[in-house]
Amino acid sequence: MGSCKTFHMPSTILYQQHAFAQVGERAVVLGKKALIISDQIMQTLGYVANCQDKLSEHSVNSVVFLGVASEPNDQYVEEALQLYQDEKCDLIISLGGGSCIDTAKAVAVVATNGGNIEEYVGMKKIAHITPVPHIAIPTTAGTGSEATDVTVITNSATTVKMMIKQPAFMPNIAIVDPLLTLSSPQKVTAATGVDALSHAIEAYISKKSHPMTDMMALSAIQLISKNLQAAFTDGQNIEAREGMSLAALQAGSAFSNASVCLVHGMSRPIGALFDVPHGFSNAMLLPAILEYSKDSCIDRLADIGRIFSPEASKLSDEDAADIAVQSVKNLCKSLDMPNLEKWGIPRKEFVSVLTKMSKDAIDSGSPSNNPKTPSQETIEDLYQVCYEYQF
Repeated sequence: MGSCKTFHMPSTILYQQHAFAQVGERAVVLGKKALIISDQIMQTLGYVANCQDKLSEHSVNSVVFLGVASEPNDQYVEEALQLYQDEKCDLIISLGGGSCIDTAKAVAVVATNGGNIEEYVGMKKIAHITPVPHIAIPTTAGTGSEATDVTVITNSATTVKMMIKQPAFMPNIAIVDPLLTLSSPQKVTAATGVDALSHAIEAYISKKSHPMTDMMALSAIQLISKNLQAAFTDGQNIEAREGMSLAALQAGSAFSNASVCLVHGMSRPIGALFDVPHGFSNAMLLPAILEYSKDSCIDRLADIGRIFSPEASKLSDEDAADIAVQSVKNLCKSLDMPNLEKWGIPRKEFVSVLTKMSKDAIDSGSPSNNPKTPSQETIEDLYQVCYEYQF
């Protein structure tokens, strides 16, 4: 008998404008003192103080960790965990982008299960003990981390982005309030939007996809095709922001259950070695990887092409698949996505780490989910293609 298809999500998802206002009444059921894991930008915008006020209204005390300054690493996890323990907290609230949420997931698990976060890679250490209750509140529409049992933490000693997946990393509650994304700068809107698109496309073409993930992935692609450009052009377009928040949530749910593929496998080493934010590194790779993978997933890419271009319903699968790839290229170009060269990564430095990046990509496991499974040499070649790729 084959293994059953499974689908995991947070036990509760609150989704609507002004959902953030419910954080206090949700928190009081879970704990008495919250560690809020956020960053300086959220503090400056007033979101952190607002969160603390909402908690106070329900007699929930709170302390704040604002040390998440870039893509999350193991040092952020250790520092936030220390504060959690010193302050005798019993609840974690993450408020921010995927970096804040991923850091919080790691703290929630390590706080009750012990050890260091790197011990959880590849299921070497299993989180058997229930983690600290975690309420995840995204302020960008991209990672979908609020609805995944995945955390990605950079090992600062090895400069490897550790992709860690276990059911214990799933937040208890996701509060998705599109109003919180109105503050996202244009470049962040673009990068996180393409991140969500990458999640949705890879979930749909993944070897581990199934009907539940397909439904979420296709819905997310539909929403992104309608709303990303509008949210990028006018950041105050609340309808577009709402569409993108829902898309990110759905795409996160899809890839958490179907896994990501080659784009993410290759993206993480770029982020770890050159400090490129995850959404940008995905965008730098996505069109070229789709071109490489196309002949092994023509039917699936054709479905995506028909979402981007309804008139493609009259075309063959091969032509509709071409439209999918071209539509992604066009979108990346219209969002001013840079290639690796334009980002400013020196060619010599890039070439010198091709072998390490390719090995790290393979070791992550994600490339094996791709419709066409590449060798390490092929991945090296694809990195070079992407370096000066023209969208």
